[in-house]
Amino acid sequence: MTVLANREQRWRERRSRFVVPDRVFVPAQCEVALIADDTSAKAFVERHHYEASFPVSVRRVGMYRRGELVGVAVFAVPVRPCTLDCLPGGRDGGVSLSRLVLLDDVEFNAESWFIARAFELLRQDGFTGVVSFSDPLPRRTTDGTLLLRGHYGCVYQGSGGTYLGRSKPDTMRILPDGRTFDNRAIAKIRQLDSRWRYAAAKLERFGATPLVDLDRREEWLEYWMTRLCRQARHPGKHKYLWALDPKLRRHLPTSKPYPKQIDREVTWLPVRPRRTRRAGRTTLSANR
Repeated sequence: MTVLANREQRWRERRSRFVVPDRVFVPAQCEVALIADDTSAKAFVERHHYEASFPVSVRRVGMYRRGELVGVAVFAVPVRPCTLDCLPGGRDGGVSLSRLVLLDDVEFNAESWFIARAFELLRQDGFTGVVSFSDPLPRRTTDGTLLLRGHYGCVYQGSGGTYLGRSKPDTMRILPDGRTFDNRAIAKIRQLDSRWRYAAAKLERFGATPLVDLDRREEWLEYWMTRLCRQARHPGKHKYLWALDPKLRRHLPTSKPYPKQIDREVTWLPVRPRRTRRAGRTTLSANR
């Protein structure tokens, strides 16, 4: 288990690394501003963040150094709106910090400076609270390349976040490139959500046959998840929250002790096909 004190996570070309206080951040060289639409923020996040995906955003905030975009914070409505119920202002004024990406040449202490100014812009827009999660579980590609080092929320702690503990443990499915094939993508395919083709393309990128017969999409999904995804138990992400309205800060719950270590790397679970009977025939599908 690695202790990562006094380090901040940075990104470039979907690879993370940590910076330490060996270079001084100069706020006078930077500015922070709302980004009007998804275009530039999405291109930046998809190029540099390890998931290479962009959430359905509510607000996008950019950090600029001498006019160049060097960081993006994306605020969104979480997949489960009840995630915001822990905020003093409730769901109506709450938002989730879903992506925080700074380039690897941005110096130490820039993240907390960036977060503080992004939160101020949200407060001016009428938002009352923010929730965010940090993933302490390291992630590797199939060939062993370290993709995500894991982080316990050092910057969130430095920004005064209230720590609520871990989210609910869950089984995660990891694609060959180290990215997750999450429950939301699975649900999109099963329910033929408006973005189901985008979700199916995540499997097709690694050799799954195109999903053509939609009536058999469940069999297609289980078959290719078995062959392309590794499975592991995720112990839960660390959850932090902030009240943006000073009047609401006194209503925050008591913070639990801050975590100070990332998790051990996962032990992969065997993915064994299981037999299920569909429409009078026996087929093979993956363990869920």
